[in-house]
Amino acid sequence: MAQKRGDSSQSQDLSTFLSSHSPSWQPYLETVALRFNKEYRREAFEVPDEVQAMPVYQEWSAGLLTSRLTSPFWEIAKPKKHQKCLDLGCGVSFLIYPWSEWESFFYGQDISVVARDLLNARGSQLNSKLFKGVQLAPAHELKYEPAQFDLIFATGFSCYYPIAYWQDVLTAVRRVLKPDGFFVFDALNPDAELAENWAILETYLGAEVFLESAAAWKKTIQSAGAQIVKQQPGELFQLYKVRF
Repeated sequence: MAQKRGDSSQSQDLSTFLSSHSPSWQPYLETVALRFNKEYRREAFEVPDEVQAMPVYQEWSAGLLTSRLTSPFWEIAKPKKHQKCLDLGCGVSFLIYPWSEWESFFYGQDISVVARDLLNARGSQLNSKLFKGVQLAPAHELKYEPAQFDLIFATGFSCYYPIAYWQDVLTAVRRVLKPDGFFVFDALNPDAELAENWAILETYLGAEVFLESAAAWKKTIQSAGAQIVKQQPGELFQLYKVRF
């Protein structure tokens, strides 16, 4: 399928942004951004027949896989009224999760220009009081005031990067999180029954998946000066609630 002029412009803008801000992580960031931009635009993915025959692909193409992969961060750190919450890799979460019910202030950040534009166009219409906008930036570059947020969430994307990248994310998060605040994120469980086949699928959808052990994640968290407060297993992802 030919790329539209607007799509090409967005990709070029993203590439320029990342090369000037995140040269060391640029290849990974570009790959992930392009993979999700394509999904948000509902463009077709070219997947070989043998992968299409896999049950995980059939669930994904039917829209049934999302519920199995979603990490319910609110179950271990429910946003409270008037708390300032930052959702990293937010996608279109403000349109999906009950932020209005929680009455907490939503700040979003994503590397998908499609998600950023969509959420900025519709978020304020949904709730102009709570919606504080979405920034186009990677998770390790947080241009906010120190100790600005009560809660920071980051789900669904850590597995697309080397674990060393998460060290940079944790450092950035620590600066903008309040001393009594929590950081909630998920990590892929490589021992999950679904993990290997899902990783194969994601590779053909355009983004490599890194299968890191739970021990490696705990070591990374501890080396960043964070303490695991709570964990919650999921079908594919393990949720971590940490405090610095």
